[in-house]
Amino acid sequence: MSEDTTAPKIVTEPAPNELRDPVVRQELKRATVWLGLAGAIALVVLLIQPLLIIFGGLVFASMLDGGVRLLGRVLPIGRSWRLAIVVVLTVLFIALVFYLTGAGITQQFEQLRSTLTTQATKLIAWASEKGIMPGKADLNGIMQQALGSFGKITSYLGIAFGALASLIMVLVIGLFIAMEPRLYEGGLQWMVPSDQRKRFSGTIEQMATTMRRLLAGRLFGMAIEGVMTGVALAIAGVPMALVLGIITGILAFIPNIGAITSGIIMIAVGFSAGMNTGLAAIGIYIFIQGLDGYVVIPMVAKRTVDLPPALTLSMQILAGTLFGILGLTLADPMTAMIKVALERSSEAEGDAEA
Repeated sequence: MSEDTTAPKIVTEPAPNELRDPVVRQELKRATVWLGLAGAIALVVLLIQPLLIIFGGLVFASMLDGGVRLLGRVLPIGRSWRLAIVVVLTVLFIALVFYLTGAGITQQFEQLRSTLTTQATKLIAWASEKGIMPGKADLNGIMQQALGSFGKITSYLGIAFGALASLIMVLVIGLFIAMEPRLYEGGLQWMVPSDQRKRFSGTIEQMATTMRRLLAGRLFGMAIEGVMTGVALAIAGVPMALVLGIITGILAFIPNIGAITSGIIMIAVGFSAGMNTGLAAIGIYIFIQGLDGYVVIPMVAKRTVDLPPALTLSMQILAGTLFGILGLTLADPMTAMIKVALERSSEAEGDAEA
């Protein structure tokens, strides 16, 4: 029986939608890379606040780790016990400060609130007389409308509770990481190719060292600024010197904005006690900020991490604009970590070329 020549011929070459085709495989790899990159960027944008909270936990863990290592120089005991001692001593120190000065601080905070309200009212009245702001009647209407808006009050309460929840999460994450840092470092190493894990471990170790030095310098600067401000204001006769020193020390952790905010509060309280006291508060603020900016910070930066001032300020502006107050607070640690990563990458490229 002869072969049927009318039967259709079957094509054996791979179709364009088959993964056997080398061209399809290459294009699929390229598409996967670009889609993965776009997805990663989208996830970072959507999850930036949780990522900042996690990074804040790492910063807090570095603080605890620095205390644990410092305590290990004098107490040869287990890490868990040293961490417990650091946490207990920190809580006891805060509680003792508020216990010894609790009544005075509470009274001064209430006096501070009343003073700032009075000074703001006087400033608004002066601006209204000069035509800078709306008239008194219009201003009262605007304030009543703002204060009478239940939706805005609810929104502010939501922001306050959100900030408190974020702070609690930062503390919890930092405490867990500080308890077993090697466990989390091992997990990160597991995600890196085996031939790069040794260099990756060195990078993580250098980042941790840089973070501890940076935060130690930051805490030292906060203490110096807070103590000097409180003592100078007390000598000059500025009311509520104790609480102003505490506020200045705490706000010193937030770059730029913290110093401006504490300065405004300090000067407003100073002028509430008279013209001479207000001028003295201005002089104290300028002197301490100048001393902190030109003596303390350069000295601390030289002994901790080498961060150029222009780079640090630029990163603070960028992080504050993109991520808000939390980004501004964490701008310096982020800059230090990026600097370490780039330096290690440059060293790796140099070793590869050699």
